[in-house]
Amino acid sequence: QVQLLESGGGLVHSGGSLRLSCAASGRTFSTYTMAWFRQVPGKEREFVAASGDRTYYADSVTGRFTISRDNAKNTMYLQMNSLKPEDTAVYYCAAVRGRVALIYRGSEYDLWGQGTQVTVSS
Repeated sequence: QVQLLESGGGLVHSGGSLRLSCAASGRTFSTYTMAWFRQVPGKEREFVAASGDRTYYADSVTGRFTISRDNAKNTMYLQMNSLKPEDTAVYYCAAVRGRVALIYRGSEYDLWGQGTQVTVSS
């Protein structure tokens, strides 16, 4: 069973950058579809990016965020550049073994990290 642990969140000014990491335990990391979601209190969880057969991005982050993974280190990353106040949220990494039909849908994933707070000040 894979377990996920996020890190790298923090406070940054608008226009700044952060890199989030998601460390996964387990030996079959490379076979998992991995994703980042975010949530603001009182709002629905929102898809951010995913890594499966290829990479996928929400329109709101395309061109600013980059998802990557190092299977040898069992770690996924989210490089976030040109951050905006509206990117403020708790960011969660998620995983599911194999491929999924709707990569942007949170219910497709059965493993979740505890979340890391990202705050972007204006």
